[in-house]
Amino acid sequence: MPPADPFDDDKLREECGVFGVVGVTDASNFVALGLHALQHRGQEAGGIVTHDVETGFSQQRRMGLVRDNFTSAAMMERLPGTIGIGHVRYSTAGSKGQTAMRDVQPFFGEFSMGGAAIAHNGNITNALSLRRELIERGSIFQSSSDSECIIHLMARSMGRNIPDRMEEALRKVEGAFSIVAMTRTKLIGCRDPLGVRPLVLGKIGDGWALASETCALDIIGAEFVREIEPGEMVVVTEKGVASHFPFRPNRARFCIFEHVYFSRPDSILGGRSVYETRENIGRELAKENPVDADLVCPVPDSGTPAAIGYSLESGIPYAMGIIRNQYMGRTFIEPTESIRNMGVRLKLNVNRALIKGKRVILVDDSVVRGTTSRKIKEMILDAGAAEVHFRIASPPTQWPCFYGVDTPQRDKLLAATMTEDEMRDHLGVDSLKFISLNGLYRAVGEAKGRDPNAPAYCDACFSGEYPVAPSDMIEQGFQAKTAAE
Repeated sequence: MPPADPFDDDKLREECGVFGVVGVTDASNFVALGLHALQHRGQEAGGIVTHDVETGFSQQRRMGLVRDNFTSAAMMERLPGTIGIGHVRYSTAGSKGQTAMRDVQPFFGEFSMGGAAIAHNGNITNALSLRRELIERGSIFQSSSDSECIIHLMARSMGRNIPDRMEEALRKVEGAFSIVAMTRTKLIGCRDPLGVRPLVLGKIGDGWALASETCALDIIGAEFVREIEPGEMVVVTEKGVASHFPFRPNRARFCIFEHVYFSRPDSILGGRSVYETRENIGRELAKENPVDADLVCPVPDSGTPAAIGYSLESGIPYAMGIIRNQYMGRTFIEPTESIRNMGVRLKLNVNRALIKGKRVILVDDSVVRGTTSRKIKEMILDAGAAEVHFRIASPPTQWPCFYGVDTPQRDKLLAATMTEDEMRDHLGVDSLKFISLNGLYRAVGEAKGRDPNAPAYCDACFSGEYPVAPSDMIEQGFQAKTAAE
């Protein structure tokens, strides 16, 4: 079945967002608001688990958006309690694009010391081998999600309590994980030793919150306290926060694409405003790849901060040459070829009066397959533009991500099969330039650029250098980067 959204096949997609609270009245309402703020991290499905001292654990999972499922009073009354966690999902290692209800998190399990629920952002790179081993030992899996492995590993642990069992389970897991979990009284947060995916801690009244991004703290009026450190586990109760580091220390490798595209521009990452970082990316892009033109226009919405930065650095006027239709629902597009071909026009429209006769610089966050870029170029030329120049606020995406991002196979990535000049000709534009990897590092605060011997970020989608070997994919035939590359 074709994707429902015209951009779905031509954008990298962050696959999950997690949120949790403890020590607040009507926790489910706070969780729903937090998930709404994290909706950009997953739009296919969502779920909430809560605990109440009288009724015990309650859980609700639904397909679709938070606003369509977790806003009615009747729904929220089914989720009583002062502690809760939630998850929004875009297909992970399970059924890509065909989410089944059984794959929707949080996952829940009953252990000898009580129940626990877990929500996971990231991807387990040894999930297939773990699953085989667990099934051989008698585990019965209910979903196709790699995250369920954690529950089964916890069930087999001999730890004295849920946090101990989670520690033991996560020591066997490879890849990337930011986890929010809960017991009857404890909210637990944990990041993998590399800290690939984000997780932050906030204070809300007498309670606490954990979230994938600071924007989810803002929506509930919580105070941002700090980021959970790479390799850190926090156990939060109404009494406070206990922290320790159960994993072998490692050099952090946060995902650099969170700065480029995934995170909301109003979030804070590593003490840096995402918006300001993206504006800096645009400035670096203008320094590295100037061009004589009349207008700088973003491909909305993700290209907007970088376009502003490009305009400020180059002195070329910024203009909204493309207008985004904010009210097009995903279900609007019927599965017919003629309507699908209109997909981009349903979502974006060119401001003809502004574009006609102008030399236009289009700034976008990335080029994946290139299909949307070609359609946008055609729309700009149809509107009478004299020239079209693409400037891309990330280096060429040449490698798939195995750490929690929905990436096409390598042979479907335009930059993996074409040179920059070939891509320019394929897209049919007057020029095409990407920010360099060093330029991107400078924009995120690494003044000397990327240290090839000790990169500060995970940039595998650009460099092909994976900080954790994708063992499952290698077993299936994936060819990792060779020394010659």
